[in-house]
Amino acid sequence: MDYIEKLSENPYQDLYWNIPEEQKLGTVAVIGGNGMNFRTVVKTSEYLINTFPLKDVKVVLPDSLKSKMPPLENLVFLKTTEVGSFLNAEEIKASLSAVDFSLLIGDLSKNTVTAKAISDALKDSDKPAILTRDAIDLVIGEGTERLLMKENLIFFGSLTQWQKIFKSVYYPKMLPMSSSLMQVAEAFHKFSLSYPVQAVVLHEGQILVCKNGMVKVVPLEKTGCSPLTLWSGEMAGKIMALNLFNPDKFIEATVAALFR
Repeated sequence: MDYIEKLSENPYQDLYWNIPEEQKLGTVAVIGGNGMNFRTVVKTSEYLINTFPLKDVKVVLPDSLKSKMPPLENLVFLKTTEVGSFLNAEEIKASLSAVDFSLLIGDLSKNTVTAKAISDALKDSDKPAILTRDAIDLVIGEGTERLLMKENLIFFGSLTQWQKIFKSVYYPKMLPMSSSLMQVAEAFHKFSLSYPVQAVVLHEGQILVCKNGMVKVVPLEKTGCSPLTLWSGEMAGKIMALNLFNPDKFIEATVAALFR
């Protein structure tokens, strides 16, 4: 099965040469948080600012947090619901459109108004974006299939989250947690031929990177992350940055980002 490859070392290390050294390039947005929780959004944006030569890193937060944040130039506040989460799809879409790449990092609080706003904004946006953590859970529902048909989106989630995605679109192949690595890889090989969305999956200490029927497998131990720290926000930020600096090379850039 030449469409599935398990990697023990980084075959795309040369992609790091495409990160500029003498000038800053590209603009990104880190989107997330709610009235009570914004730590991951801020920590991930700090990581991006301190690690990559990006021209601008926007931090997009619900305006229920405005009184809790210092007056910094890179902060963007959007209208919120009564529970302090994002409200308006058009505002979210404008934030997506204003940058080259976006990361929906989560901590969004689960409510139908925010779920619809984010889903509708992503549906109407052609800019690349990566969803991870509870941002994925929030958009799983009746509008999931239209998002899976968008090749500008990356879903970076656990197998449990992908089980819910498969179920939401009535995909004929189920993914029991007892599935072997090869069974999961074969399922995503077929899934990624049906849906153009770009997939990153964690399963039993392995990370699968999938697109257009191709599946690359990276052992979690090669990333320097644990099953918990993988979701801290830094890895998703690193994946976004490598894809920004290496456009149209999703598998190569994401694999390169995963290796320590």
